[in-house]
Amino acid sequence: MTALLVKLFIKDSEKINDKKVRTSYGILSSITGIVLNLILAGAKYAAGVISGSISITADAINNLSDAGSSIVSFFGVKISAKPADKDHPYGHGRVEYISAFIVAFFVLFMGIELFKDSVGKIINPEPVKFSFLSLAILVFSIIAKLWLGIFNRTLGKKINSAPMMAVMKDSFSDCLATSVAAVSIIVSAFSDINIDGYLGIIVAIFIFIAGFGILKETLGNILGRAPEEEFVDEITEKILSYPHICGVHDMIIHDYGPSCRFASVHAEVPSNEDIMELHDIIDGIERDIYNEYGMLTSIHMDPVVINDERINELRRITEDAVASVDERLTIHDFRVVEGPSHTNLIFDTLLPRDIKCTDREICQKIEGALGKIDERFFCVITVDHAFH
Repeated sequence: MTALLVKLFIKDSEKINDKKVRTSYGILSSITGIVLNLILAGAKYAAGVISGSISITADAINNLSDAGSSIVSFFGVKISAKPADKDHPYGHGRVEYISAFIVAFFVLFMGIELFKDSVGKIINPEPVKFSFLSLAILVFSIIAKLWLGIFNRTLGKKINSAPMMAVMKDSFSDCLATSVAAVSIIVSAFSDINIDGYLGIIVAIFIFIAGFGILKETLGNILGRAPEEEFVDEITEKILSYPHICGVHDMIIHDYGPSCRFASVHAEVPSNEDIMELHDIIDGIERDIYNEYGMLTSIHMDPVVINDERINELRRITEDAVASVDERLTIHDFRVVEGPSHTNLIFDTLLPRDIKCTDREICQKIEGALGKIDERFFCVITVDHAFH
């Protein structure tokens, strides 16, 4: 069903880095959510009135809220597709994160309201009437919401959409909420025990947990989340696959929305190669990354000596000394200036985010390790911190 809808309504669906295609995915998800949730809201409200169940009626209102969330997502997708302008030179892609943030508050609000109504139902219980029609509506709702969740997960993963993944989580929590409401109906058919209010509280808790999860995930995107390690590795391997690229470091990826990423990276190149040829290779890498990933990349060339036995030996010694301090440490931009009384070892070292030592302490430990090897070694160390 998902593949059929994509084929019918999205032209060039595989070009996910194209903003128009991405917008089409967002519109398809939003309209599908609006239509389906409005149908479910009406059906559940009727079932709630017939059975007198607060949990079913609240679930109907929850679906109405979900339709509102889909409307928010629809406008979020439309606004995020707007091109860059004078005031927003990086585009409007982060509006998608803001729309997902609003969806999270919709979900949290419904959880709180349902909790309050359920407590009132416990204090002032009312009988729940069994109805095959109500039960059938709930079963249909569970199946429909399960499909909607899978539908949004498929589309969300394909285009890396925060709002779609938020709708997916909300849909799956709705399946659980509706299942609880169905249990209330079934229990009413076989006993006089009124558990409707208690089940309503359980539904409210699950809705609230889902809303908090969406809020936490989206807030991370707005504040600036580290890029996926797999994506960083993929870009690194791609750059290293080109001729004369000896190493890659200092990669920073800026996220201005799922379809709007910018990157800067340093690439080590042999110092003895023709500078014009190297520049042409770098230009080609930047162009290829944009064509494949839709990401503008600025690559800085760092010339390194690779065919000098003395420098290569000193680099190996330095790498071993740095690794003896912490095996996670790496070095780059290695240079050597030798003099009559001492040898300058000039390099950068990359610190992992979870390291406990300060920059100065790390430098002192590295200097100490190299000093034990040769007291004439003098270190000039620049400490880098990972952004991924």
